Amino acid sequence: MDVQQRYWPVADVLAHLAGRWRVERSVRDLTSGDAGHFSGVTVFSTLDGAGGLLHEESGEFTWRGTTRSATRTLRFLPGAAPGTADVRFADGRPFHELDLTTGRFVADHPCAADLYRGEFTVRDADHWRTVWRVGGPAKDLLLTTDYAREG
Repeated sequence: MDVQQRYWPVADVLAHLAGRWRVERSVRDLTSGDAGHFSGVTVFSTLDGAGGLLHEESGEFTWRGTTRSATRTLRFLPGAAPGTADVRFADGRPFHELDLTTGRFVADHPCAADLYRGEFTVRDADHWRTVWRVGGPAKDLLLTTDYAREG
């Protein structure tokens, strides 16, 4: 099976992501066996003056039986190549590049002694997934997030 059959190519990642997405995330600590779950929404809205998108995620995160509100903000800026994105943390620090022109992309983000490796796959126009594997001396996590377009 070739890549075109398994993944849905995206010509312009910023245009594709714009809008509101339902988010379901599982979090597994591979060392302890603990598991958690996040449920919420992500809104990709126009980022003033930067030609990119503001990613605002909000919802409820349950870990070890306790549920709390959780939020995350990222900036998706135009990438070096047409149709790609330069993903940054809310404070402007670099996170990773994102190129979905084949419908699949793998990104690495070193964080202190840990390595975050993310795989992004697009299933169709309204569904995509990220799987982050976080490994290092203090972390051994697997985070799987499914996105479904709303509206």
